[in-house]
Amino acid sequence: MRTEPAGAHDLRHHGDAEVRDDGAKLTDLAVNVRADTPPVWLRERIAGSLAGLAAYPDGRAARAAVAARHGVTVERVLLTAGAAEAFVLLARALTVRHAVVVHPQFTEPEAALRDAGHSVERVLLREEDGFRLDPAAVPEDADLVVVGNPTNPTSVLHPAATIAELARPGRTLVVDEAFLDAVPGEREALAGRTDVPGLVVLRSLTKTWGLAGLRIGYVLAAPETIAALERAQPLWPVSTPALAAAQACMEPRALAEAAHAAHRVATDRAHLVAGLREFAPDGLRVVEPAEGPFVLVRLPRATAVRRHLRDLGWAVRRGDTFPGLDEEWLRLAVRDRTTVNRFLQALDQAVTLAKG
Repeated sequence: MRTEPAGAHDLRHHGDAEVRDDGAKLTDLAVNVRADTPPVWLRERIAGSLAGLAAYPDGRAARAAVAARHGVTVERVLLTAGAAEAFVLLARALTVRHAVVVHPQFTEPEAALRDAGHSVERVLLREEDGFRLDPAAVPEDADLVVVGNPTNPTSVLHPAATIAELARPGRTLVVDEAFLDAVPGEREALAGRTDVPGLVVLRSLTKTWGLAGLRIGYVLAAPETIAALERAQPLWPVSTPALAAAQACMEPRALAEAAHAAHRVATDRAHLVAGLREFAPDGLRVVEPAEGPFVLVRLPRATAVRRHLRDLGWAVRRGDTFPGLDEEWLRLAVRDRTTVNRFLQALDQAVTLAKG
């Protein structure tokens, strides 16, 4: 385990910052949202819900749909305005003495905990270990542990059994599965498990379905945990269109489409990784095996490469805002083969220019 100062990284920087304002015209490899979404049928379902905007949102049907999809009771489900809201609720609603966040990972959990007045200890996974989780690195007295699976930005998929080793009586184990539905067969999923003590699983519908602007996700946990989080929520936290989307995305047709998309992402990711390996003589290294809809790479002069890529029309995610990483890291979203081929050509130019 390594440590570093809490203020060394901008925890509030996210991929969307790369494509705002002057980046709006760039080809986006910085944001981990599927490029061809939301599909027409989902847009139509959302549009159809607009006729009911005069009434207050009623989340019962959507909540029941999520429960049925994961084989749990509705008392184990909480709908949220994206997974980010869930992190805020956890930070505000739970009594926490010793919070641990496993990094590198999505930075909002730590940011939310710190904003709520909690101190946070970081467990930093190491590049030389392939950013693999070692349960023994987590302090035994931690009563809140947060880990992503597959982890953003490393794209590492930890075995469910390894994560379950972190469970303890009196400990809340938060597993961020925002990208798990992009893994074929949802391998290593803990969602729906009721045999792991203190388990809290977060899911997001914004990534696979392209609903980042709508804000919809959910929490799966023991009924008493769900009740505590619900008390911390404002009234009607999820809008009627978001509820319609949640219900639609739980239907068999949607689940089949998501499963097909996961296999397509895996194929496109393999193509991207194969192309990136060609840059090994330039010092580029890919974190493998990558299992999410993005890959993490390390290369010399990455800051300059990223700047030249912007000049060439491409946005990629800087890695130095993630605890455990520095300015030599970049995260790349997986796109279709045609886009990837164009990107690899631009990367070749950017690397050459950075060498100067």
